Amino acid sequence: MQKYLPIKDYAILGNCHTAALISSSGSIDWFCLGRFDSPAVFCRILDAEKGGYFAIDYGSDLTISRKYLDKTNVIVTSVESKNGKVTVTQFMPVISLNPAHKGDDVKSPFRILTLIESKAGKAELKIRFKPTFNFAQNECKFEEFPNGITASNSGDFLTLYASGTKFKVQDSGMAVSNLNIDSGGRVWVILDYLDNEAGVKRKFDDAESDKLLKETRDYWYSWVDRLTYNGPYREEVVRSSLALKLLTFEDTGAIVAAPTASLPEHIGGVRNWDYRYAWLRDSALILYALMTVGYQNEATDFFKWLHLTQKANPTGMPQIMYKVDGDGKIHETTLKHLEGYRKSSPVRIGNAAASQFQLDIFGEILTSAYLHFMHDEDEDTEETLTAKRDGMKGSLWSILKSLVNKAADKWTQPDNGIWEIRGKPREFLHSRLMCWAALDRGIRLAEKFRLDADTKKWKRVREQIRTAILEKGYNRKVKAFTQSFGSEDLDAGALIIPRIGFLPPTDPRVVSTINLINEKLSHDGLIYRYRTEDGLPGTEATFSLCTFWQVDALALSGRQDEAQDLFEKMISYANDVGLMSEEVDPKTDEFLGNFPQGFTHLALIGSAVNLTKAAKHGAEQEPENEAQRAGRAKHSASGGPYGNPRRRQRR
Repeated sequence: MQKYLPIKDYAILGNCHTAALISSSGSIDWFCLGRFDSPAVFCRILDAEKGGYFAIDYGSDLTISRKYLDKTNVIVTSVESKNGKVTVTQFMPVISLNPAHKGDDVKSPFRILTLIESKAGKAELKIRFKPTFNFAQNECKFEEFPNGITASNSGDFLTLYASGTKFKVQDSGMAVSNLNIDSGGRVWVILDYLDNEAGVKRKFDDAESDKLLKETRDYWYSWVDRLTYNGPYREEVVRSSLALKLLTFEDTGAIVAAPTASLPEHIGGVRNWDYRYAWLRDSALILYALMTVGYQNEATDFFKWLHLTQKANPTGMPQIMYKVDGDGKIHETTLKHLEGYRKSSPVRIGNAAASQFQLDIFGEILTSAYLHFMHDEDEDTEETLTAKRDGMKGSLWSILKSLVNKAADKWTQPDNGIWEIRGKPREFLHSRLMCWAALDRGIRLAEKFRLDADTKKWKRVREQIRTAILEKGYNRKVKAFTQSFGSEDLDAGALIIPRIGFLPPTDPRVVSTINLINEKLSHDGLIYRYRTEDGLPGTEATFSLCTFWQVDALALSGRQDEAQDLFEKMISYANDVGLMSEEVDPKTDEFLGNFPQGFTHLALIGSAVNLTKAAKHGAEQEPENEAQRAGRAKHSASGGPYGNPRRRQRR
């Protein structure tokens, strides 16, 4: 096995509490115990020598293929060798999410189950188990028992169980065991986490594991059945929705940006960040994407979590990110003992951007709230309007109104912007656009539901922001909306202008901006965020979110052929199980940044929806923007100028 696998080689297993990354060869190289933002017990992806892992070694000279079981987050791998064929089914149970299990005496929902079935020939496998608690900073104590072994440290107990195994602990801190399965046989391998010693050595029976597999499959089938999108690229929309669901924290409704930390944006560079927290922006955008394809329950959960965050900042400016339990105390530290993915250091845990001032969060939250409460507005009756009004009243409207008021009061202040620039704050265009959106959505909500608000002031400030953006945000010399007021630098953040309804997509200034971004910020169609000084050394690759934003801008402006071709080019970069990272190196196709990335998958969903609208509305009528209701359409096949050599067959 090579020292570091490509990021593209990994898939995700999760249970809406935490997640694990598993390679195509069956090695779990990343796993945080109990919740996303807890210390990792497996972190080989950040240090190939010191970081722990759990692996099932199938031998050499193998042919391996894998896929997620249709409409689920259960992954099935087929392993063939000269000695036979093995099928491996892996998942994390979601029993705590299943209403049928509420109140059950469930020993642990934090379990990774692996079913190995020998389809032909005798399977001779080896299990390797190397827990490295607290990012390989704490040692563990092993204790063997029949058919299993437990590793423990400071109240955490990680048990590995497999029928017919006997583990041997090596000096390296690894426990190993041989596992032999006769042709036609099957064995469950169970990795179980508990935060107390009770039940650690209990025996696992096959019937229990079989039941968990069925219930987990059924849960995901039921969840996908709620998806309302039936347009083109439905397979990609389903997979992206399932990936986004795995980023939600069931206990509070929080949504993390990604399940990993410190995967680099540049190999060997310092742009390595911890994304295991709930950004208000990312959460709102993920929520928006899920709502556009039918998932309203997740919105209800998110707004409950929003209440939790207010306890951390009851009267002041909200933070841009929080822990999954709503705690705002996030401190950035470096783990100097880890070398980082492919020697990309420092390895950062925590995120100093938590203390940054970013104005766009107001607009992201208000836009999501607007979509949630305006859902099916054409079908509203007096009864449903009253129910929605009741849902808006009280503490939720108090929070939303406070956010609109803060946007109105603070929009002129320089900030760090959506890209979290670690340099001097600036008057970023994107931030002011989203302040405008916050006021616009706040006004619409207040008027629609007759809620208490100073809409007269809000309308006045909304117009002030609009005037400032048109006068200072558009550079007549460059002939584009630029990164910040008075700047000549381009920024892909300007691509949201038609999406939020600030200007029509056919406005000459919007068209010119789209064209210049494609000319100056792209490589073979893929879009960089910007190419300006940002306070950090090194460079980064193209940003997947921004490429999908370009798809949206093209589709909304009536250039459907170009939009569709770019969309198909972008989704062709997904790995073999349909997952995508934060960034793509357009020269090597390499994944960079944390993975799988919520930003990317939410944007994929949005672009698929916008392409569908564009096909429906055609050239005579502009597709709807974010301020309008989502629609459905038949697929329109067309070509474009991006020259996608890996074009998929259109569905």
